[in-house]
Order: sequence, then C-alpha cells, then structure tokens
Amino acid sequence: MAEHIISLQGVTKEFETKNGKVTALKDINLDIEKGDAYGIIGLSGAGKSTLVRTINLLEEPTQGKVLFDGHQLTGLKSRELNLHRRKISMIFQQFNLLMQRNTLANICFPMEIAKVPKKEALAKAQDLLKVVDLEDRAHSYPSQLSGGQKQRVAIARALASDPEVILCDEATSALDPKTTRSILGILKQINEERGITLVVITHEMEVIKQLCTKVAVIENGEIVESGEVSEIFANPKSRAARKLFFPDDERTEIPSIRTANRNRLRLVFDEKTANEPVISRMVLETGAPVNLLYANMDVVEDEQKGQMVIQLSEEPDIAEKQKRFLRREGIQIIELSDFNGEVTE
Repeated sequence: MAEHIISLQGVTKEFETKNGKVTALKDINLDIEKGDAYGIIGLSGAGKSTLVRTINLLEEPTQGKVLFDGHQLTGLKSRELNLHRRKISMIFQQFNLLMQRNTLANICFPMEIAKVPKKEALAKAQDLLKVVDLEDRAHSYPSQLSGGQKQRVAIARALASDPEVILCDEATSALDPKTTRSILGILKQINEERGITLVVITHEMEVIKQLCTKVAVIENGEIVESGEVSEIFANPKSRAARKLFFPDDERTEIPSIRTANRNRLRLVFDEKTANEPVISRMVLETGAPVNLLYANMDVVEDEQKGQMVIQLSEEPDIAEKQKRFLRREGIQIIELSDFNGEVTE
C-alpha cells in the first residue's frame, strides 16, 4: 500500500472580515502519496492557494488535522514545526527572489538558514544550477534575468534544502506558453528522477495535463472531484471539472455549445481512436450529418487523447443509430443535457 506523505483530515479554514466570517475551506479530506505529481485545480477564488498554505501550516486550519510523513503538524510548537517545514519547499508565481543577491546567493539562502558550511553550500548551489540549466547565470542578479530564468533559480533554491515535497503555487502563471513548457519539463524531471513529491496549485488545465498524474478539483472551498488525471479527463463528473475542461473563452468557442441544447455528446478518444476518421465513417454509415461544436487534441500523462462535442440528428431514431455506431467504434460518449447541468453517460 502506498504511503501518504501529506494527509489533510477534515480541514476547514475560516477568516474574520469586516463583513463577517468567510469560510475559505470546508471539510477538506485529501491524501497525497510519496512521489506523486498531484495537481489541485480550481477557478479564481476557489480556495486553492489557501489550501496549499495549510499544507505547510502557513495558514493554521480552524478545524481539522494536517499530517506530513505520518507526523501531525497542527498543534506543534514553532521549533518542531520548522524542523518539518525544512522538508517542504515552495515555488511561487512571482518567484520571490532576493533582489540584492545574485543567482548563487539566492540558491544558498535556505542553506544559510540551515547553517550549512559556506563552501559546501556554494558547491551544492553550483550543482543545482546544472539541474536547471543556468550555469552561465551564476553571478546575475534577478533584475538581469527573464521570468523563466527567475523561476529556474526559484526551483534550484527549492531543491537546496533536499525537500521531500515541493509546493508549486501558480508557478507558471506569469510565464509565456513556451517558457511554461520548459519549467514544467524541469519539474517533471525532478519528480521522476529524484522522487520528490510535487503539489501543483493552478487554474490552468494544461499544467495539470502536462505535469500531473493525479488531480483534485476545488470549488467554493470544497474538493468536488479527485482521482487520476486520465480518468477525470475522460469522464469529469462535477460541474467545476467540466468547466475547466471546456474553458469559456474565444479560443474554444464554447458559447456556441451553450446555444445547442439537444442531442449533444462529448466524445473521448484514446490513442487508438484519436487519429481515426470516426465521424466521417459515422456520417457515411448513418446518412446523417452532425454539427461539430468543439474539438481538440491533448497529451494527458504522456498519452495522446482527444475530445469533441457534437450535436446529433434531431430525429430520435437516427440519433440513436449514431450513438450505437460510436459505441461500436470504442468511443466513450457522455450525453450533455446542459453544459452547466448534470452529465449522464
């Protein structure tokens, strides 16, 4: 049985504001296994940043327990808590580098706090520069670095304390797509080669698909769905997960989906069927056209996946014939009674 390195049990977090009490997290139960690349995804205001800050007790839960590697962190005195926190590093959206220190000095900073001898710390920092491919920037200051380079320094600094867990709080949100892919590649390599557990907080489904193997979807402070990324991609059950897989913007033209209220299916293609002309064959066999509302290809857990939303014929008999064809071809279909409503398989 896999060992849980992080366990949140009944965690609730409330804040007092001038307008009254606000509940940011509601009865969160979450287990993360050693070596996981675990994503926590939600829209803005869902509570994901509060959640990640409870893992290392930067936010003290109002109720519930936080366990790290079998040890309960909630209730510990500062000295004991700080000993455990040294095994948990964090990477931030805005990098949080010390502007008056060069790259090497930034990486050395956590080792200084841990009183690692200076010569040993410098040697380790130089080795970590190789890991993040920044050997030629050892003496550069943050103001001389690009956003991607700053985040590489932040990753090297996070590795300096030999963590068991790295928390990534929107670590790629400030970066362009190409740089994001590069940073995710480094994090994936660290997870796979060093066995360091990653907890990735994001609002971007692409980050989850490229980096994570497991995911929890958070909405209004509650975990509404969790499991393997590939399973939730294939069959998102919660409204929040469906909204994340169908981002409502100009690129995906999802507003057109909302106007089509009848006979809509979400099709999920695996590696065997993703490149097959299934829809063309269905049109030829059934003699009826379909309306294509949305389609894209993805790589999920290093496997090619596809999804498509179509509107079937308005004739019930023909629509049923189209569904039978798709099932026979091995295509997973999900009926969408309404985009914001429930899903029926």
